[in-house]
Amino acid sequence: MRSLYPYRISFQTWLGGATLMVVALLAPAAEASHRPNYLHAEGSRIVDSHDREVRLTGVNWFGLETPNYAPHGLWTRNWEGMLDQIKTLGFNTLRIPFSNQLFDPGSVPNSINFDLNPDLKGLSGLEILDKLIQGAGARGLKVILDRHRPDSGSQSDLWYTDRYSKARWIADWQMLARRYLGDDTVIGADLHNEPHGRATWGSGDPATDWRWAAERAGNAILEVNPNWLIIVQGVDQYRGHWYWWGGNLRGVAEHPVRLSQPQQLVYSTHDYGPGVYPQPWFSAPDFPHNLPGIWDQTWGYIRRQGIAPVLVGEFGGRSVYGDAEGVWQRSLVSYLREGGFSYVYWSLNPNSGDTGGILLDDWYSVQPDKQALLSTYQFPLIDAPQASSTTASAQPEARASSPRLDLRVLYRTADPSSLSNDPKPEFVIANEGTTAVPLAILELRYWYSAEGERGGGQTFHCDWAQVRCGYVHGSFAHAYRGGQRWDYLRLAFSAQAGMITPGDDTGEIKVRFNKVDWAPYRQSNDYSFGAVTSEYVEWRRVTLYAN
Repeated sequence: MRSLYPYRISFQTWLGGATLMVVALLAPAAEASHRPNYLHAEGSRIVDSHDREVRLTGVNWFGLETPNYAPHGLWTRNWEGMLDQIKTLGFNTLRIPFSNQLFDPGSVPNSINFDLNPDLKGLSGLEILDKLIQGAGARGLKVILDRHRPDSGSQSDLWYTDRYSKARWIADWQMLARRYLGDDTVIGADLHNEPHGRATWGSGDPATDWRWAAERAGNAILEVNPNWLIIVQGVDQYRGHWYWWGGNLRGVAEHPVRLSQPQQLVYSTHDYGPGVYPQPWFSAPDFPHNLPGIWDQTWGYIRRQGIAPVLVGEFGGRSVYGDAEGVWQRSLVSYLREGGFSYVYWSLNPNSGDTGGILLDDWYSVQPDKQALLSTYQFPLIDAPQASSTTASAQPEARASSPRLDLRVLYRTADPSSLSNDPKPEFVIANEGTTAVPLAILELRYWYSAEGERGGGQTFHCDWAQVRCGYVHGSFAHAYRGGQRWDYLRLAFSAQAGMITPGDDTGEIKVRFNKVDWAPYRQSNDYSFGAVTSEYVEWRRVTLYAN
């Protein structure tokens, strides 16, 4: 419906509580002009080859570690389309889990729709991984390889089993380090996913000491590929303090990981909400105010004290609303944003049983509220031009390199009369920005005078909407400004209303409202009213909010 507005409209807003950081999606540079850009640590910061601080703000896409030996969702979608969507959603990093069994000759990729993915037919799991890495790099995405489990059946507490030895674990890592040597798309090795149970930290027992094993494996990788980040998760228990599998990094204070190249070390934690397990801190009397203190003590201190960078390699949950899980998830994103931590969200996949994913069950649609939350803290593509500042405070730096979201509101009315028994405002919301915006996070307010009727004495109707009237919800509210009461009609949207993609709009939304007794409104007194009946025009007297 682009013909509705032949000129730009200047309504602009920031989203995401106070701010939605919108990431510029820049085309990757031509291959001939690409110069390798490797990452390393400087104190608690991750910096690139130009000494610019970067943040990894990414997403997990799992499946290669399972008996499918292929990323999940390829039974429904093309793999390149999914990578395109990851970039469009504003992520800069992809964490790819795998198992050692993926590399065995008998591990044949399956559950792939080869009509949609003909270029994957006949490939091994490792060759499919090659494709993913090549495709990610072409889009400017970085890749973390995550050794998620030894075999494809289940998670192991230690980094080796009777079938897959310590030697095989290290040998496979060295094989991958050699295979992708010189390709700066792959930035790091997440050595083993979620050590727990028998795993210890700093005990000195080579059978169980995860810190000792991480040093051995990390140094072996760096001998082959000195440019990779070595990502070391925690354990679940340290000196009587219990936490999530792989999430407890308290032991770093006394027993830090010692690498031959210490500037390549990044610690990683995993953090989940009550939807995964009802940890005692979720039912504490001071929840959620207790959470930052717990995070500081368990893993946040490592970055805050300048010891090393910290990556939250997994977090996620089904709810981002007002229940305990939603409060936890929103609190954690705020903590990450304010502290400058990197993260990789779990997960893109909708088939994660405990958490769900960013995608809905059709593998195409986006869960808008999750994406809106994560959009409040996303960093540009690592190789994109950035501000030259290398100060430790990267939140202003990230904002400086991100454009403002550009949403435009257009208006007209189907009833221009001064007195009306049922005012009929009509709207179009246009996206002139660079990133898709979920309608579910938006709220449009039409300001008017109820003239005696307050809330319950009025009725809302949606007459027609391109996004479907069933997904448009109207209610009545008021606000006080300057000692005066201002009534407004509030328009909100269901998650099923979808997204407004860049350069597109909602189409027309035609609504009306009336008093229960059908008494008239004096529209000439209404702040948002205008006698505009033909073309949709810029209208600064309606307001648009998010979250």
